[in-house]
Amino acid sequence: MMSSVMSRARAAACGALGLAVVTIAGCSRGSAAQPGAQASAAHDQSAHDPPAHDPPPATSYGAAIGAMPVGGAGDWTLPGRDLAGSRYSPLDQITAQNVKNLHVAWTFSTGVPDGHEGNPLVVNNTMYIVSPLPNYLFALDLTKPGAPLKWEFTPKVNMAAHGEACCDAVNRGMSYADGKIIYNVLDDHVVAVDANTGKLVWSTQIDSIDEGATTTMAPLVIGNKVIVGNSGADLGVRGFAAALDVATGKVVWKAYSTGPDSAVKIGANFKPFYASDRGKDLGVTTWTPDQWKIGGGTAWGWMTYDPDQKLLYYGTANPGVWNPDQRPGDNKWSTTVFARDPNTGDARWAYQMTPHDAWDYDGVNEFTPVDLTIDGKPRKTLVHFDRNGFAYTIDRTTGEVLVARPYQYVNWATGIDLKTGLPQEVPSKRTHQGTNTLDICPASIGARDQQPSAFSPRTGLFYTGTNHACMDYEGSEASYIAGTPYLGATVKMYPGPGGNRGEFIAWDPVTGTKKWGITEKWPVWSGVLATAGDVVFYGTMDGWFKAVDAKSGQVLWRFKAGSGIIGYPMTYLGPDGKQYIAVYSGVGGWTGGAVIANMAPDDPTAGLGVSSLMSGLRKETAPGDVLYVFSLQ
Repeated sequence: MMSSVMSRARAAACGALGLAVVTIAGCSRGSAAQPGAQASAAHDQSAHDPPAHDPPPATSYGAAIGAMPVGGAGDWTLPGRDLAGSRYSPLDQITAQNVKNLHVAWTFSTGVPDGHEGNPLVVNNTMYIVSPLPNYLFALDLTKPGAPLKWEFTPKVNMAAHGEACCDAVNRGMSYADGKIIYNVLDDHVVAVDANTGKLVWSTQIDSIDEGATTTMAPLVIGNKVIVGNSGADLGVRGFAAALDVATGKVVWKAYSTGPDSAVKIGANFKPFYASDRGKDLGVTTWTPDQWKIGGGTAWGWMTYDPDQKLLYYGTANPGVWNPDQRPGDNKWSTTVFARDPNTGDARWAYQMTPHDAWDYDGVNEFTPVDLTIDGKPRKTLVHFDRNGFAYTIDRTTGEVLVARPYQYVNWATGIDLKTGLPQEVPSKRTHQGTNTLDICPASIGARDQQPSAFSPRTGLFYTGTNHACMDYEGSEASYIAGTPYLGATVKMYPGPGGNRGEFIAWDPVTGTKKWGITEKWPVWSGVLATAGDVVFYGTMDGWFKAVDAKSGQVLWRFKAGSGIIGYPMTYLGPDGKQYIAVYSGVGGWTGGAVIANMAPDDPTAGLGVSSLMSGLRKETAPGDVLYVFSLQ
């Protein structure tokens, strides 16, 4: 779909120039603006938010932060900072009172103006940045003015992977462990690079682009295992999660999402909570014969870990072929959350969110482990914002759904039955071959795609970007050809009720209610950062980077970047003792393809339906490749 610009030109990091950044050696022009937007919903905080100096409630991810390989509060060594993927930092120099004084400290250009998802890592006063395909890895020296380049690693990559990537040639991040930066290259290789020298330590191929598989997700290191997954459900790729040895890159185990129990690594210790998830070889019997072999369920999203339960959590994608009539049955284990032993891969429990998915509602969004009090009882939970529009609070020891409420406009189902775990579907919104089903909400991009949330223990709230879109969907017969799109559907998307396409929200996982929201014109495709300064950060697809009061939702500061933001903000403590905020700009991804891909503007179904939804975005932003780093004046 999109062609990477192979220019190797990139800027040396720019010095601090106040609130305006002039184009110097590739640095992008930017400007800061005083806040003009306010939270759009009434704020309900009196009975929920603790005083500013109260200690945070106990949460499971506190242990995960302590289990990070190196560094302390000032470093960021894993994709979501900690093993729980909380994207919360205890740094508190930047507060709701002084965030208005943020300015650009320096910038860096990757030279690849495509979609920049993911975020940098900071380890031992070095920042690491990975670009979209061709997946350059840069190391920047934070001890020197302007953070000059220490080294650059250029992986050997098969550029044909670009044509196999469903929705832009993005990379969602890295992990640091054992002196190595470990990340996925789009052509199905996992690489480990010496963090000091930039030399390749090992490279392991886990799948094949000839079959349509790519690797876009961010690996998670748990002990001496690197947990990875594949992409490509929309090309009929059979999904899996796998563990590689950190030292050697050797594959230790691989667990498929479809097929017999032996391949899914379901054994005697597998104890799902709901009856619909019990039975022998459901990964075969819930499909038409052999369809499970091209059944999707890829694991291209986020991995999390609870060190107390010693369980890995992740979700799987849509089933292979979008036309649901070609695959009758529940189609297990697509759209499913798995709890596994990370050492063996053995499944402990599973729960399928959207059986017989007929809308492309992947279940790959993060499952964040956090301890909550539900109905007066302390519970060990996972919080998950599913693409199907429901936010789930799940018992992470058993898989029981405790809370499930819509966090955006939903009309394909009226709710989730907590006794059965099943959606209460609206029959008229189920899609079929030869029928154009109208006005289904959310659209296939989901109420949220993969953009990760953040959790603050100071407020007890989750913060996430959302999509506000609906669609018309018509199934059609599709034939499987390895390495080509396997869709069988024509989709048209458009804004949801009210006309906006996105919203940034604060969510109470105990009650399943939105505390406040900020309406946005475009889908909020960026990740989120929450900090102990009671500020949360996110970006917009038209290029605004915003700081928001974590309690009230008031926009406190914003900065206009040179390109739309779909990356994930992070923060670190510099060697000068100052707190910095960093975020990639560079519009892209599925919805951002309207800017960087050659979509036919007169075809409302182009880009799997986003052409009509995102019409006009290219007038408001342009492709980009710049990392912005901010600090207080």
